[in-house]
This record gives sequence, C-alpha cells and structure tokens, in this order.
Amino acid sequence: MGLWEAFLNWLRSLFFKQEMELSLIGLQNAGKTSLVNVVATGGYSEDMIPTVGFNMRKVTKGNVTIKLWDLGGQPRFRTMWERYCRAVSAIVYVVDAADPDNIGISKSELHDLLSKPSLNGIPLLVLGNKIDKPGALSKHALTEEMGLKSITDREVCCFMISCKNSTNIDSVIDWLVKHSKSKS
Repeated sequence: MGLWEAFLNWLRSLFFKQEMELSLIGLQNAGKTSLVNVVATGGYSEDMIPTVGFNMRKVTKGNVTIKLWDLGGQPRFRTMWERYCRAVSAIVYVVDAADPDNIGISKSELHDLLSKPSLNGIPLLVLGNKIDKPGALSKHALTEEMGLKSITDREVCCFMISCKNSTNIDSVIDWLVKHSKSKS
C-alpha cells in the first residue's frame, strides 16, 4: 500500500465508521465458535461447547465493527440459516477440512442455502478450517469437493485456516474488512 493510499485510508477512518454483519454457518464441529473467539480475542480453546441456536458477538477491528452471527450447525438449526443470512455483508461458511466424511453433506447444505432467492448476490467466504490436522484437504481439493467453481452468481473466496494455530486469520479479517459497508 502506497503512502498516499495509507494517508487517505487514515483520513477516511476519521470520518467513516465501517460496519458489517456476517453469518457464520457450517456443519456442527467445523470451528465456527472457535473462529469467532480467535477473531475477537486471539485466543483458542480446545474444549468448545456446541452452539445451541445462535450467538451474536460484536468485534471491532480498526475502524470496522463486525457483528458476527454464529449459527448452530446441527441439523435442527440449519433451517434458521437463511433467516440470519438475508441482510449480511457476507456469508462465511466454515468447513472442517480434516473431516472428509462430512464434505458431501457440507456441500449439499451450502448449495441448498445459496439457492434461496433472498440470498442472491451476497458474497461468500468459504473457510477450510483445521488445516493443522493430518489429512486435511488442500485448497484445490476443498474447492473441487465443495463445488465452489459452479457458484457464479456472487463473489466466492476460499481460505484455508487453522483457528488453533491462527493460520490465515489475518487474511480472513482483511477480506472481511474490504467487504464492510461505510456508515457515515
């Protein structure tokens, strides 16, 4: 980033507060709550309790306030996903990249959700989590297995992350900040 651009960004930050609302979805045990905690506090806990229903947390990064909806991934909560994704800046879909048995279900749930007309055009960020585990899929393999190239009606981005080791969390935050909406 050039000095001039940095100066302009600093100047903008004095006058504009950026806000965004995100829904974190994905199957149970994919690492959604761990991601929220790592983004909010930088901390990771090995023993997470499954999210029942949903949790909401506000996190401020620089001049961006991010409202995170962390939605339960168990089958009984998946019907709520669309409702919490309707007016968001981006949908963040977390996949356990080290759990090949659930990739098919994860793909079908994602494509089912994206077929809802109320979610047309909302950017999608797919995060392959748990890359610190042996046998975790590569980015290329996850992109293929999840059928991400077939999604053409919105911006789609994919990062491979590890909440446990904070791998690529900064890249995720940078992507999210770029997709925030200015509120003067």
